[in-house]
Amino acid sequence: MSAAPRAELHRLHLINALFAHVTGQDLYLAEQIKAAITCSLAEFAAQTQEHPEFAAKYDAAFNSAAAQLLSKSFTHLPRHGFFHWDAASTLTAATPLFARAELMTGFKRLASFRESTLLITNLRPALLPPDQRQTPRRKQEYAEALTYTQELAAARTAPSAVLNLLFL
Repeated sequence: MSAAPRAELHRLHLINALFAHVTGQDLYLAEQIKAAITCSLAEFAAQTQEHPEFAAKYDAAFNSAAAQLLSKSFTHLPRHGFFHWDAASTLTAATPLFARAELMTGFKRLASFRESTLLITNLRPALLPPDQRQTPRRKQEYAEALTYTQELAAARTAPSAVLNLLFL
């Protein structure tokens, strides 16, 4: 399987997982959502075909558009909390001190909901930049950030609440 169809299949599964509350795991509906996002990025997709080195930037743009659409879909569910944290929003956002501050803001916003979703985007690219070497130290920092986030979510979420923690 070539890289392009594999990337499209990856995006379809991503959309199916993110929008399960909308699609009910129906791949046809997930394909419709993926097509809508792809259509909104048509100009960027054309540039990516001409310049294959733009593929990583296209993936980031696709993920960002999916996160925005997911945020909008949760606004129609008043009993379901939603918070999105982009770990690459600033150069220091993924460092432990700033990450804790951002995550605590999210947990405070989600505390009043019995069901909520915390979407974390760009944590991997922030700690393991694709244009730099993936050293053992960087890999360890990424693994520690994942563990830290999961443990903080478990500690700051009420036992009766359901928190969906999504890493994109």
